This record gives sequence, structure tokens and C-alpha cells, in this order.
Amino acid sequence: MKTILQLNTSLNGEQALSSRLARELSTALAAASGATVVVRDLARQPLPHLTAERFAAFVTPAPERTLEQQRHVAESDALVEELRRADALVIGLPMYNFGVPSTLKAWFDHVARAGVTFRYTPQGPVGLLGGRKAYVFATRGGRYAGTDGDLQSAYVRLFLGFIGIDEVEFVYAEGLALGAEPRERAVAEATSRIRELAA
Repeated sequence: MKTILQLNTSLNGEQALSSRLARELSTALAAASGATVVVRDLARQPLPHLTAERFAAFVTPAPERTLEQQRHVAESDALVEELRRADALVIGLPMYNFGVPSTLKAWFDHVARAGVTFRYTPQGPVGLLGGRKAYVFATRGGRYAGTDGDLQSAYVRLFLGFIGIDEVEFVYAEGLALGAEPRERAVAEATSRIRELAA
């Protein structure tokens, strides 16, 4: 492993529990493998949400792009290349109103590029970013894992698989808003899982 890409998606940035847990695993994996950790904080450096103009830029043939379209594509290309260079992806994922932070959705929209990170075939779409593993630290105020209320896990797993990242490990820290004891227990369990994953 040479490079680990860590995505912080919480509005609280590096101070968020999801970011702290992601950082603990990234640091442990890097220590064990000598890898470099690249951190992208999507709260401090938010990406613009997808617009008709940006999407048009992605699907316009390169020779026909305007200067504005070239700038849009260059921003997306940089994110894709950052992900392509990573051997592992570590995501800090808080739950906001049952979904993923809009900052992460914007990142998804910038890296999902037909012909770049996935391609269409007669048998269906095929992801082009295989060969890397993702670790997702899902932090929630309540308890949702394994219930109909956990819309995050299936969505994130589906998206990552769509671009070829099929090996996805979820670590949950739930019940964080249910009192001091449940919170401490959840953090301890997540920390224990980090040690197992890094071993």
C-alpha cells in the first residue's frame, strides 16, 4: 500500500468523531505499510453541487469543450486522479437526516464519469477503479445499522461498487446521542475494530 485517501465529510471537519475514527485507521494503516495519507476535508474544501452546465462539460467531447467546460472537467479530473492513485479509501461518514452529507454526494457526482471511472457495456455498467479497498466509519446519533432506517450503507456500497470498489468495510459507531455510556461504548467498539483492521 502506497497511498491512502481519507475523506472527511462531516460539517465539523477534523473535530468530528467520524473524521477522528477515519484518521485513526489511516494513521495505523500508514504506520504498518509506510503509505502516505492524503486527506480531503470536504467541509473545509466543499465541492460545487452538480449543475446542468457541469454535467454537460463532462459529456462534451474534449476538443469541443469551452474554456469554462475545461475548467469544470479539470476539477473533476483532479479528484478522479487523486482517487485513482489511492490504494485504500477511508471515509468518515456521519448521518444527516438519514442520508449522506451533501458534501460527499457532491464528491460522488464529480468522480462518477462514464468512460473514466465506469463504462457501459451490453451486460450493464462496469466499474474501472477496482483493486482498492474502502473503509467507511459511519457515526449516528441513533441506532440504524441493519434496519430500514439505514439508507446510507446500501447507497454508499452501491456507489462504490458502481465505480469498481467492491471491497467495502463498514465500522459503525451508533447511539452517540443516547447518553454518555452508549457513546463511550460505541467509540470503544469502533476503536477496537480499528485495531483489528490495522493488524
